[in-house]
Amino acid sequence: MKIERFVIGPIGTNCYIVINEETKECFVTDPAACPPELVSHIRSTGLKVQAVLLTHGHFDHIMGIDDFVREFPVPVYAHEAEKELLENAQLNSSAMYGMGYTYSGAEYLKDGQVLTIAGFEIHVIYTPGHTAGGCCYYIPAEHVLISGDTLFHASIGRTDLPTGSSSQLVRSVREKLMVLPEETKVYPGHMEETTIGYEKKYNPFV
Repeated sequence: MKIERFVIGPIGTNCYIVINEETKECFVTDPAACPPELVSHIRSTGLKVQAVLLTHGHFDHIMGIDDFVREFPVPVYAHEAEKELLENAQLNSSAMYGMGYTYSGAEYLKDGQVLTIAGFEIHVIYTPGHTAGGCCYYIPAEHVLISGDTLFHASIGRTDLPTGSSSQLVRSVREKLMVLPEETKVYPGHMEETTIGYEKKYNPFV
């Protein structure tokens, strides 16, 4: 496995390309935008995009979806509890920034569902709190967690936007993420990478 990070969109969102180096198949997470350099990189390196995975539906994680799937027509996945937020510009906060973006073409997932994409077994972990339908994607064989805005390096996501809940978020992190193996590498929606072991020791919120 190889994971490449593009920092894109209006507030610097981490968009990851998760690559199977043997087959060149990959999936992409949280396309906040669809800059030409992202598209050209995928094409020039011969990557075969299989899917887009959304950790949640805030505007700064979704505004590139339509442009991206025009370039690479693949399914877009999100947790089923995020449907309302994805389809409502007030809830996903895009209206607040004068953008008014919504997306209604997602395929919806359930907690505990296992996807097989690009040769990886990906476990859906429902982690509400940052939003009502936030989720993380865990790849046990690779000790990798795509955490979105649920868990950051020494921090957790904000909960003051629509459908957020601080108590729910802390519970999600403690009960769903801190129980993962300590060597699990965490790829968050913003800022640098971390590990579950580091967060168990030093994260002041959990």
